[in-house]
Amino acid sequence: MSQQNQKTIFISALEHSAEMHCANLIRAVEVKLSANNPVWPGQNHIPSESLQSAIQWAGFGGEQMQQLGCGLLDNTVKRAAMIYNVLGQLGYYRKLIKQANIYFEQNQVDLVIVCDSPAFNFHIAKAAKKHGIPVLFYVAPQLWAWAPWRIYKLRRCCDKLACILPFEKDWFCGRGIDAEYVCNPLFDEMDINLAQNFKSYTNYDPTSPTIALLAGSRDAEIHSLWPAMLDIAAAIKQKHPDTVFTACTPDDEKRDMLKHIADEYAENTIPIDYEVNKLIDVAKRSDLALVASGSATLQVAAAGCPMVVMYQSNRWMWHLVGRWLIRTRFLSLVNILAGRELVPEFMPYFTDLEPIIKDAESLLCNPSKLTQTSQSLIELVRPLTERRACDVVAEMVLKRLSE
Repeated sequence: MSQQNQKTIFISALEHSAEMHCANLIRAVEVKLSANNPVWPGQNHIPSESLQSAIQWAGFGGEQMQQLGCGLLDNTVKRAAMIYNVLGQLGYYRKLIKQANIYFEQNQVDLVIVCDSPAFNFHIAKAAKKHGIPVLFYVAPQLWAWAPWRIYKLRRCCDKLACILPFEKDWFCGRGIDAEYVCNPLFDEMDINLAQNFKSYTNYDPTSPTIALLAGSRDAEIHSLWPAMLDIAAAIKQKHPDTVFTACTPDDEKRDMLKHIADEYAENTIPIDYEVNKLIDVAKRSDLALVASGSATLQVAAAGCPMVVMYQSNRWMWHLVGRWLIRTRFLSLVNILAGRELVPEFMPYFTDLEPIIKDAESLLCNPSKLTQTSQSLIELVRPLTERRACDVVAEMVLKRLSE
């Protein structure tokens, strides 16, 4: 294919989940190119064996994107960090922004796609707009939850916004942003039968429940939440000696981390099974889950599994800054979508675990409540799974390139 017909897309993902979304998007765009070319004015029909050269992909991401032909300026997924670790990596992020600026200066870029991580990707979007490049935000920044004044910044550097929660489109459109609801990319690769995932608890035995322990995917989450989950599990085990606990991690490295902490933790005496990359399966066969706040709560909800959501934070930072920035009544995605406390949430919980244990015990001893919660969770996530988000965003990308 001639360079004249080739389009260049710069795509930016910092963390594993964002990279997964971007890899699925790249794949979806290529599939649509294959089915619908020519897709933009002046492009001749492309033989199928040459299709992948129709778009040149470059940017920040990880190995999944690289394997699909995206030229990485830097493997940012390996450096993914919690928000309170970012200060220690400011130099690294400045270097990335400089790399992006140089790339925009030296290359004809037709579109920039930034996925999640708004604290960083706002800078990439700003750099793109400085060079006259249109910007698509894939995963709307949660301005409705905290620091809503950033809407002015978003309005200046965003040409199109892909929202992944149903209520977001109206919120952003009402503030002058060209937004579209695309469903949730979390479910793009999952074959989910919501009706089959409903738990009736007909044969449930409160004396021997199965409980999923989901401490998150980031090192900082695990170190702050996993010991607390072990304590909660030990308290439940005292009252329900036949309880079965299963921990699920995204990869072998995180599984080994959980095992090491559990083995070294003096208070831990309970047996725990470990599963890797099987969150939905583990949640489907569990009666209750203890979950770190985040996207995992939506997966647990899709499995029809009642849950208790928890998260840790620095006490001083929360009272001095965090609590004043939050604009929502609830902090967990499940309760935000429900508009009520559908599941107990403890965000942040600091050091007192007794209220968490009490709520978990209350659910375990109430099959009727568990059944009602399972049904409500299934209905809650149904609108998120109606389409594959990557397919919808791929159509947005190709439309932009054809303009």
